[in-house]
Amino acid sequence: MTRISPHDTPRIPTYEPEILFLLSAVALNSGNAIAKAQFDTANPASLAWLRMFGAMVVATAIAGPRKLRAKSWTRESLRAAAVFGLSTGLTSTFFYLAIDRLPLGKGVAIEFIGPITVAAVLTRSRRNAIALVCAIAGVAILSRVEIGDEPLGVLFILLAAASWAVHIVSGAKVARGHSGIDGLAMAFIFGTIFTIPFGLSDADAVASHLWLIPLGLAVGTLSSVTSYGIDQRILRKVTVRHYSVLLAMLPIVSSLFGYVVFDQTPTGWDLVGGIFIIAGIALQER
Repeated sequence: MTRISPHDTPRIPTYEPEILFLLSAVALNSGNAIAKAQFDTANPASLAWLRMFGAMVVATAIAGPRKLRAKSWTRESLRAAAVFGLSTGLTSTFFYLAIDRLPLGKGVAIEFIGPITVAAVLTRSRRNAIALVCAIAGVAILSRVEIGDEPLGVLFILLAAASWAVHIVSGAKVARGHSGIDGLAMAFIFGTIFTIPFGLSDADAVASHLWLIPLGLAVGTLSSVTSYGIDQRILRKVTVRHYSVLLAMLPIVSSLFGYVVFDQTPTGWDLVGGIFIIAGIALQER
């Protein structure tokens, strides 16, 4: 009788990273959809601040005071957390201002020009050069479709993309010194403080609708804490190359949310531009 070595046993493929990423994408877009549905009640910038505030409350509660005590933070790490928090707050603010004027899926797709540019700059390879060309072509197509009707929306989403690029670089510095929820919590504290002017832009509406505060907690928990937390777990399980392919699913999920929740049907040019950007996301190496 032949014994079968454990090494000879065929491996059963696991789809845990893909399932986790779908959960992350659903959490992110659920929060965005909840916030977007309230744009008639309060200014998008104020809702973006409530999201940051909600994320700060939840993240600091999870981290606890011990991980956030000043002794464990150097001046350099605090500076990195401050930049990370500000860029995170600006990304959310500009993104919300953009999707008030642009379809959800289109906004998410264009925003990816930020991280793809970072990848191309930090990892100078032929693959990333091609990825950047694809992304630029896609952004050009999508922007040209909207520039006549919503130039301000295109400007806001490009500002969100630039803020996201800073978020990636500064976030890497924070992660090297304070990985986990404590780094995020400190960044959210700074982000909440620095973006108070945006939160005050429609303070009267928030004061008149106090239920927007727990809504901000829910949006912050879904779109920031849950989504970022799941992504961290994924990155511990897969290569960056694999994660880049997973990221290409995000514009697709966002477009589905836009179609189902807000009846935003993509045009033919939207699909062409989106395909170019998705190809750029999947091709990037970093």
